[in-house]
Amino acid sequence: MRKLLIPAILMALSACQSSPQRGPSEPQPTLDVPDGAQSVTIAADPTAVHAALVASAAEKGTPIVQDQPNMVVMERQMTGENPALDAEFGPSDNGQRVVRIRVRFTGGACKTVAVQDLAVINNTHTALEQSFVLPGNPNTMESLQGLKARAEQNSSCPPTY
Repeated sequence: MRKLLIPAILMALSACQSSPQRGPSEPQPTLDVPDGAQSVTIAADPTAVHAALVASAAEKGTPIVQDQPNMVVMERQMTGENPALDAEFGPSDNGQRVVRIRVRFTGGACKTVAVQDLAVINNTHTALEQSFVLPGNPNTMESLQGLKARAEQNSSCPPTY
């Protein structure tokens, strides 16, 4: 039994390790923009976009739950009663309700495409977790435009419009 347990543990641990950082010469992934998601083109490289996104989340106190070279996932906890969300998605009565924000980005030296999608998560981080996709709205597009402005502020690239 021990002979089987140790390799299984090692395999599980290796699966938990994060992937290595991409080198500057490695190709960037391609992105799709699913229905309900929002996208923007940023005049900066993906590293600058990543840095701007992480810095903004830290300033706002927004927890980052997944941090990868081309994707950052954050969660904002919803506190208090919310009858509208309860009616639309059901109650979150066995755990916290959060809005999960996923920003994926890819590109080159002076052109990065960022795609943002949102979900309401009921009973987050429990066995009863349920995820519901939210369409983008003007407030979330404003957030994406803020990311664009922040990343372009420190970029030597001409701004995109």
